[in-house]
Formats: sequence, structure tokens, C-alpha cells
Amino acid sequence: MLEEISRADAGVGVTVAVHTSAVTLPILTFGTDEQRSRFVPPLARGEAIGAFALTEAESGSDAGSLRTSATPDGDGWRISGAKQWISTAAFAGTFLLFARTDPGTPGARGVSAFILDPEHVRVTRTEEKLGLNSSVTNDLVVEDAQVGRDRLLHEEGKGFRVAMATLDGGRIGIAAQALGIAQAAYDVARAYALERRQFGQRIAEFQAIQWKLADMSTQIDAARLLVYRAAWRKQNGLPHTEEGAKAKLFASETARRQTGEAIQILGGYGYTKEFPVERYYRDAKITEIYEGTSEIQRLVIARSILGLGERVMAQG
Repeated sequence: MLEEISRADAGVGVTVAVHTSAVTLPILTFGTDEQRSRFVPPLARGEAIGAFALTEAESGSDAGSLRTSATPDGDGWRISGAKQWISTAAFAGTFLLFARTDPGTPGARGVSAFILDPEHVRVTRTEEKLGLNSSVTNDLVVEDAQVGRDRLLHEEGKGFRVAMATLDGGRIGIAAQALGIAQAAYDVARAYALERRQFGQRIAEFQAIQWKLADMSTQIDAARLLVYRAAWRKQNGLPHTEEGAKAKLFASETARRQTGEAIQILGGYGYTKEFPVERYYRDAKITEIYEGTSEIQRLVIARSILGLGERVMAQG
């Protein structure tokens, strides 16, 4: 579903991906019965949009260094801090936000997850981005927000378990998004090559164009198999950290390369807004960055294949 939506509009694709895999599914997986019955139905009906608030200005790939704090306050918590690059925050009705509940414990072990409402946060900025312009990306602050104990998702101090499990699945969604972008670019390039004529023949008859399209089709097929394998393993309850990282790494880099090749096949037209391939090119780049950069994916893969254990690194 994410692949097909992103084939048309990757900004809508990421909105759906965040809403479903980064917010709704963690509540289903880690929430209490009361939390599931309270928060999931409005999300499922589309009455509320979900936002995943992990990243901070000083806490990107090293998400364990986040500074947003949650201190006990009566029978609840008082939360303060700032988050950056949060998709759909300006329109969100439910926030999955991560804060440090144990300031004396460095790194991931002192972090907890909370479910917040719009009145608990204030959006401070809307980013102007290279691509994905149908999806908003915001900075926000939480200013001494008081929430009940029932807003703690999972156990205190176990928030990073929630975040890492969420990102393991989220990477597969972003890989599917990248796959859809790449497929869309290939479709336009192929159709153009079969219509555009130069030197008395269709440009699809030139070997240089044929080889470009052959490479594009092959790499997109390879990306699709990696993405579907990772999704199948997740669906069947099998370990999928390594497979998800491989799918995201390969699919995102394929999208960035193949959207560039699509522009090359269209030539000057590809550089204009008359055709959509320039949008695909701009949209593709972010898939190498969010939900874990390509460099982080390589670290995840390397630690898995070498048996070096886990390292808490993630991009929110």
C-alpha cells in the first residue's frame, strides 16, 4: 500500500507511514487495554493523525542523547523539551513522544515513551524542504505539560525498546516508499523513451537508453524483493532488523540513483516541472536520511552479520 501511494505522491506516503507504523502500531503493541481502546479507534478512523516525536536538535542518529525530560508530578508526569523534524506535527491529534524519565541514567536506559495530545505541544516552525512538499515537517516544544500516569506507554525506562521496535518496522515502510518513487520514475522514463524521437527514431532504440532502462528495471526489482522479504518476515513474527536495514539501504539508494537516471533520459524536459521526474528526484533523497541514515543502516547490518550486538542508534 505504501509503495503504491508513494508511486503517486511520496509526501502522502510518508504521512500514512508515520500515522500507521510509527504511532498506531506501537500503541497496539505496547499499550494497555485502556490505551488501545482510547487512542487507536480515532487513529484508525482517520479522526486523528499520528506524529512520532523522537528527534531533537542535538539528538539525531544518536537518539539516546535526547534531552526532553519527564519528571514525576503527583500521579503523573511533567514534560518539557523540544523536538525537531517531526512529520505532520502541525495537524497531529496524537503524539508518540520520547522523554528522559531518569536523568541519572545516560543513554537509552533512562528514556520513556508517552502519548500526548495537541494541547500538550506547541508547533514552533514549519520546515521548507527539498521535497515531500505535500507532507509538513515541524519543530515543536513541550512547555511544562502535565499528563497523567496513564499516558506512559509501556514501562518506565523502556521507551527505547518502543522506539527501536517501531523503527525496525518503519524502515520497511520507508523502503516501500523509496520503491514506489523509483517505480514511478522508471514508468515515466520508459514511456518517454518509447515516444521521443531523435535522429529519425525513438530514443528507446538507442543502446545507451536501453541500458539505462535495463539497469533501472533490474535494480528496482532487486529492491522490491528485499522490501517484500523484510515485510514478510515482520508479518510472520520473525526477526527483521537486518532485513529491514538492507531493504531501506538498497531501496533508498536505488530511488536516488534511478530518479536521476529518469531525468537524464528525459533530458531538458526532465529538469522542468512539465514532467514529474524532478519531483521524484527531490522526494527520493530524504529516504536515505530519515528513519535511520544509510550510514546507520550499514552499521546495523554490520553488527548483525558480525554478531557484535546492538548499538542504540536511530533517526526519529
